[in-house]
Amino acid sequence: MRDSLATRQGAVPRSRRRAVWVVALSVLGVVLPVPVASAATVDTTASYVLVNRNSGKALEVYGHSTADGARISQRTRDNGAWQQWQFVDSGGGYYRVKSKHSNKVLTFLSTADRAGLVQSTDTDRTGQQFRLADSAGGYVRLLNRASTKAVSVLDSSTADGARVGQLTDRGGTHQQWQLLRLTTDTTPPTVPANPRTSNLTCTGVTFSWSASTDDVAVAFYDIYHDGQLMTSVPGTALSANLTVAPGATWGLYVNARDAAGNVSQASSTVTITVPQCQADTEAPTTPTDVTATASGNTVTVRWSPATDNVGVTGYEVLRDGAVVGSTSGAATTSFTDSGLALETRYQYQVRARDAQANRSAPSTAVAVTTGSSCATALCSVTKVTTETDLPWGLTTLPDGQVLFGRRDAFEIVRLDPATGAKTVVGRVPDAAGTDGEGGVLGIAVATDFTADPWLYVMHTTTTDNRVVRIRYTGGALTGSPQVLLTGIPRNKYHNGGRLRFGPDGKLYIATGDGQNSAWAQDRENLAGKVLRINRDGTVPTDNPFGSPVWSYGHRNPQGLAFDSQGRLWEQEFGNSVMDETNLIVRGGNYGWPSCEGTTGSCAEPGFVAPKRTYPVAEASCSGIAVVGDALYIACLRGARLYRAEISGDSLTNVQQYLTGTYGRLRTVEPSADGGLWLTTSTRGDKDSIVNNSNESILKVQLGR
Repeated sequence: MRDSLATRQGAVPRSRRRAVWVVALSVLGVVLPVPVASAATVDTTASYVLVNRNSGKALEVYGHSTADGARISQRTRDNGAWQQWQFVDSGGGYYRVKSKHSNKVLTFLSTADRAGLVQSTDTDRTGQQFRLADSAGGYVRLLNRASTKAVSVLDSSTADGARVGQLTDRGGTHQQWQLLRLTTDTTPPTVPANPRTSNLTCTGVTFSWSASTDDVAVAFYDIYHDGQLMTSVPGTALSANLTVAPGATWGLYVNARDAAGNVSQASSTVTITVPQCQADTEAPTTPTDVTATASGNTVTVRWSPATDNVGVTGYEVLRDGAVVGSTSGAATTSFTDSGLALETRYQYQVRARDAQANRSAPSTAVAVTTGSSCATALCSVTKVTTETDLPWGLTTLPDGQVLFGRRDAFEIVRLDPATGAKTVVGRVPDAAGTDGEGGVLGIAVATDFTADPWLYVMHTTTTDNRVVRIRYTGGALTGSPQVLLTGIPRNKYHNGGRLRFGPDGKLYIATGDGQNSAWAQDRENLAGKVLRINRDGTVPTDNPFGSPVWSYGHRNPQGLAFDSQGRLWEQEFGNSVMDETNLIVRGGNYGWPSCEGTTGSCAEPGFVAPKRTYPVAEASCSGIAVVGDALYIACLRGARLYRAEISGDSLTNVQQYLTGTYGRLRTVEPSADGGLWLTTSTRGDKDSIVNNSNESILKVQLGR
């Protein structure tokens, strides 16, 4: 299983394959020499671990906080993917040493005798090129091409590891490294079993599970709530103490991850309802100074803040005695009610609520009469039909009829916009749920659908996410699906799923990171990407990396839309801080997991910044659509529709509509008459149970 450094191997298997340790490191007390030829070479398609001869520790990324890159340290082997390196041939017997985890290369910050060694982007500087000089016993020295100095440990006194620098080559053992070649491992750990909780308080809970197994070893467990990563613990741990939010209802689950980066499917979900830290039966005060102002058929309601013995958490707005919307947070004291009847009198009241659902009395009612014409961007909203399953993907056919997918039932339904009549036209074969957000996801048709009637579908199977196309003739799905693209990693959450045809006739696909953030930066993996393929599934010749990958560094994108200039906009879920709207460029790196929105290590060279960010609590947005020169964004947790004007490469004049009126909004799509279709996702969207939802499909008429 061990390869000579002088032996050239064939290409390693494609994408989605990871590496594991083949030999025991010297930290285990065993030194197994690797034969080295007089002219040391490496397999540039393979991965290696650089282990220091003296300490038995491996090179590892120490942090991501510095401007130029991350400091490199020596640590004992803990099976992290950041300890894997590839050698890129620079010619003349020199190599650049690239981190498999970050795709960055080793470089020196200065040429002094003791220079700091970091990871930075590969700009082909000679300071990033190394020659492998043979040492005795199967070890090599890495000699810098520009300075002829060797990589050496500067300080071995720290507990976890030593800084690494450049020293003159004095033959010291600190300058000698063992290159441990890795072999492929494509087997993920088994699903963690028996997830359970204990010691639940208003601020914390203990979450436990039974051990997973793996063909090599479980390296980490990643703990999530509702798709948001909370923490990771070593593979030897079978519990974690978590911080929780008083009053929250969360679904906890855990994934197992091995040293090669293979991630298990998620455990089953354990739902917890966190108690409040103190009993509170006192309602907030009633809001005062309520006003209502009409502009066409839109009314804006404003009020003065209420007070509470603990804290106001939001407000509910009543129209003619019924709740029509809500706001979050004590500071939001206005609400826009859109799509009202013209020349109609309405009465509005406001009431405050606190964290324990205590509500104030409604305010004094104020009356307002709408105008004679629509004067705003959103003129009316009509509920066309309801759904007991989740209407996830939706597309409009050339004849104005609508097709939408029932996510958990794996069905495609035709909707007549004029009557609201629905007809099931077929079921997607081989579709499967994930006990989360998988199933039948995005659907799309090309502009020449009438002449070439294919329906394109992204769906989850028991092993992956994939894109297929199915004939739609005679008002039904016919024949067997043609599989266009397979091997997109799947998991409980983070499956992405949106499809969109571009003006170039290519099919664009949004994929989530499969709950393995490292995959987002791995250009050989289809997770955490925007993909681009021909309609027959082949790779366009002008794709940037010779693969379906068009852009990368994405967490969980679920919105794609092209503007009038043919540019692609993308909507992406953040983890816990920021969502983002991106303008996608060919080959662009959008930073995840180093960067979330504008937080983290976003200044690293090559990262493309988002055009707009949103706090997760006001967003968690899924679908987007462009009509005219405006971008519409449908939000789940934020329960609202954003509208932003596209001005150059910026988004301006951002407005919010339908806040809390219809609950969580999943999909927004252009309609045949220049309006919008909207779908809700209010119940059952965090499991794969069929028909446990209560959703609406809405038709929106747009104005100016």
